[in-house]
Amino acid sequence: YLSAGKLTDIQGVPTSNQTSTYALEAGIPLTTLDDHPELTLSIDGADLIDGYLNAIKGGGGALLREKIVASASKTYILIADERKIVEKLGTGFPLPLEILPFSAAPAAYRVGKLGASVVLRRGKLGPVTTDNGNFILDADFGPIDDPAGLERELKSIPGVLETGLFLGYADIAYVGTPDGVRKLER
Repeated sequence: YLSAGKLTDIQGVPTSNQTSTYALEAGIPLTTLDDHPELTLSIDGADLIDGYLNAIKGGGGALLREKIVASASKTYILIADERKIVEKLGTGFPLPLEILPFSAAPAAYRVGKLGASVVLRRGKLGPVTTDNGNFILDADFGPIDDPAGLERELKSIPGVLETGLFLGYADIAYVGTPDGVRKLER
């Protein structure tokens, strides 16, 4: 649509260096939150979505920036396929946490004390480093009964910068199914 001139007056705020590269290659004009601290619309994928349109995000490692963009958006839309729709967040997918590298061991220990199986996300060369220079912990709590309570507890741990719990941000989710796209609204 962009190249055909059917979609105009659009700018993107990339949440990662990789997304920025892809957007520029696709001809999408980019801007920043410094220039546009409030966004009209944001669209993003999700790792899990519950019936209240709460989500777990961060499988790609950009959860802190993604949450900043979500919070700056008037309308926030999630996209997923039907396998990612769950009754309870945490079902079959760990909760990513962005942490300061200095806090890796104590943060992992304290998250584990909350009942999670915790792993420091690793790549070929060691711990995965976000575009912000931080590490990611993957915390498997299993199905999460109280996402808001868990988020409060996790964010009280020194060194935990952000969680992959996106609670109350999404207005709409578009879900791909074998029969087409289903629209879910909060």
